[in-house]
Amino acid sequence: MPNSAGFGTGCLLYAQREQHHTTADMRRPSPGLASQCEGLTTEEEEDFPMGSENPSAPSRAQSRIPGKNHPHARPNSGVVHDNVRLTENFTVIGNDLAQHQELSLLAIGLGCYIQSVRPGTAIDIKTLAARFPEGPTRIAAALRELETHGYLRRARLRAPTGRIITRTVSSNRPGHRPASTDTPSRPARRTAPDKPPPRKRLLPPVPQPSYPSPTLLQTAVGVLAVLRRHDPRLLLSATDAEHLAPGVAAWLERDLTPTAVRHALTENLPLEPLIRPAAFLAHRLTAQLPPPAPPSPAPRHPFQTCDGCDRPFRAPAPGRCRDCRSDLPEAA
Repeated sequence: MPNSAGFGTGCLLYAQREQHHTTADMRRPSPGLASQCEGLTTEEEEDFPMGSENPSAPSRAQSRIPGKNHPHARPNSGVVHDNVRLTENFTVIGNDLAQHQELSLLAIGLGCYIQSVRPGTAIDIKTLAARFPEGPTRIAAALRELETHGYLRRARLRAPTGRIITRTVSSNRPGHRPASTDTPSRPARRTAPDKPPPRKRLLPPVPQPSYPSPTLLQTAVGVLAVLRRHDPRLLLSATDAEHLAPGVAAWLERDLTPTAVRHALTENLPLEPLIRPAAFLAHRLTAQLPPPAPPSPAPRHPFQTCDGCDRPFRAPAPGRCRDCRSDLPEAA
C-alpha cells in the first residue's frame, strides 16, 4: 500500500534497512543509482558519517622510514663509514676533486693518484698505462679532463742541456698558481733583508800580563787547548783561544803553574749546557784572578870565616868580611 509520499511500504522498509545496516545479500546502491524499488534513489546527507572527508584523519598509514620520520636516525640503506684515524701513509684529498660533478670517475681516480705520489714521480701516459689496466687512450682523455678543470698544468721548458721537456704541475686547488712553479728553474734573487743580521757578541775583556812574552802566551794557549779533554763543553776556537791567552798569561805571571790554572778553570762547572764557553772562561779569568805573589825574601847565605880577622859572616863564598874589604883601599 502506498503511503502519503507515494512510496510503497516494502520500499520504505528497504530504504530504512539500507540506511542503517546493509546485509550481505543486498548492498546499498551508490549515490545516484536506482534501487530495486522503482522511483527510489539514494541521496546521502552531508552529516552522514562516511559522506564527507575528515581532515584530521590520515589519508594513509605513515611509513616507518627513519630518514623521513626521524631525520637524525642512522639510515638503513646507503654507505656506512667504518673509518679509523690515519697517522701515517695518507694523503689529504679535497672533496672538490673527489666529488666533482663534471669529471669522470676515471679522471677523479687518476687525479687522486697523482696528488698522492711523491714529487718527481713520472705521470706520463706511457707510465700510467703500464701502471693501471686502462689503456693510453682513456688515460689521455682523463688527463685532458684534469687539465681542463685546472687540476693539472703542463708546460714545455728547455733543460740546461738544450732538450725540451714537459713539466707537469698538480694542483689540489684549481686557480691557485704560485709563481715559483711556473717560472723556469733559476737561482732565486737575493733580496735585501729587512733587518741587518745580528752582530756577534764580543767576548768580555780579560786581564793582561805585565810582560806578554811569546813564550808565556804560547804556554797559555796550550793550557786553553787541553781544557776540552777535561770537559767537551770547553771546546774553543782559535779566535777564542787568542782572546783568552793574555788572561791565562796573567795567571801564570803570578807564580801559578799551568796545572793550577787548568784546575781553576775546570772545577765546579755548571750542569746546564755552556752556550758561550769562551765568555764563561773570560769571566772566570777576570773574577777569580789571584793577587800578585809577594816578593821573595833575600836569600840567607851560609856563615863564612873572614880570612883577615877570623870573624864569622854570611856570604855565598869564603873571603873577607865587609870591614876587612873596606880596609883594603885605605891600606893601599
